[in-house]
Amino acid sequence: MGKGPGLFSDIGKKAKDLLTKDYNYDQKLCITTSTSSGLAFTTTAIRKGEPFLGDINTKFKNKNVTTEFKVDTSSNIIGTVTIDEAAPGLKTIVNFTIPDQRTGKVELQYVHDYTGVSSSIGLTPSPIVDFSGVAGSAELAAGGEVGFDTAKGLFTKYNAGLIFSKPDFTSALMLTDKGDTVKASYVHTLNPLTNSTVGAEMSHSFSRNENTFTVGGLYMLDPLTTVKARLNNRGMLAGLIQHEWRPKSVVTISGEVDSRALDQSAKLGFSLALSP
Repeated sequence: MGKGPGLFSDIGKKAKDLLTKDYNYDQKLCITTSTSSGLAFTTTAIRKGEPFLGDINTKFKNKNVTTEFKVDTSSNIIGTVTIDEAAPGLKTIVNFTIPDQRTGKVELQYVHDYTGVSSSIGLTPSPIVDFSGVAGSAELAAGGEVGFDTAKGLFTKYNAGLIFSKPDFTSALMLTDKGDTVKASYVHTLNPLTNSTVGAEMSHSFSRNENTFTVGGLYMLDPLTTVKARLNNRGMLAGLIQHEWRPKSVVTISGEVDSRALDQSAKLGFSLALSP
């Protein structure tokens, strides 16, 4: 745990990462190379069904400024400039896309021992403004976020959350979708030596009167090999195995099957990340 409560986006993040991160049902290849000057190049190719998608990303870090540019197969140029510690606890992030300049925005993040604040504004004449804040400590914190579309004069979102953390577990309660959905999540590390972790996320939609849940776990077979599994209320069973066969080079095989219709084909995915 960190010293402070973090940002609002951190509430429920551990459960989300446990239940969704690294699950992939496409074919993905990622190659990263770097120079002694701090310039890194990452080439990514993804096959989603029949079409192939790809992008080339360059990243350069100089002191506290990190600059990234990505060009994808749709001829979009996506840029991100991040300035860390422009002032104590302050991070500035500028995002823009060419040719769609409507997606550009400036974001400020401030993290303190007892609070975390994030605010962003779109780089358009009538921007969307987002603001979130969290107050508390590393163990117990509460916060909320709002989004406002200045062009339409409407709130795009308003959510609230509560998080309670200890070294071996984290629980979170959130009210999302403009108050229509309540979510509860829990993550517990059973054995720090093997990183054995279990977690669950449950949600209820008031408008649809519908409940959903997902349970999952993680276990390290050895320091370089990890297995994960999850099951949701619709009977979808997924699993993956990930192996770091050399530093920063990882292969991941994942799959998902409908446990209520085992005669149907399973989804399979393969990901290879290379860093020579």
